[in-house]
Amino acid sequence: MSIRVLNPTFEDAIAVTQAIGKLSTLAGRTVAMLDNSKINVSKILDYAEEILKTQHGVTMVKRLRKPDASRPAPAEVFVAAKECDVFISAVGD
Repeated sequence: MSIRVLNPTFEDAIAVTQAIGKLSTLAGRTVAMLDNSKINVSKILDYAEEILKTQHGVTMVKRLRKPDASRPAPAEVFVAAKECDVFISAVGD
């Protein structure tokens, strides 16, 4: 199964990636968490990180951040996210 990612910025390239199956556990995993730069999202992610580590055995959380909520994440965010087992995107106001 593949996922087709549509980019509304009028670029010619369309990214295609393979979806992975469900993880049986989060224990020992690395999680990427994307902060969209809105107010209070860091508080939400702080709480989620604590739960992931203490209750689900997540080994490491990589905090990634967009420059602002209205623009797409820069390419380096996606490069960093590829090194992780799980990706969480959060929106806070």
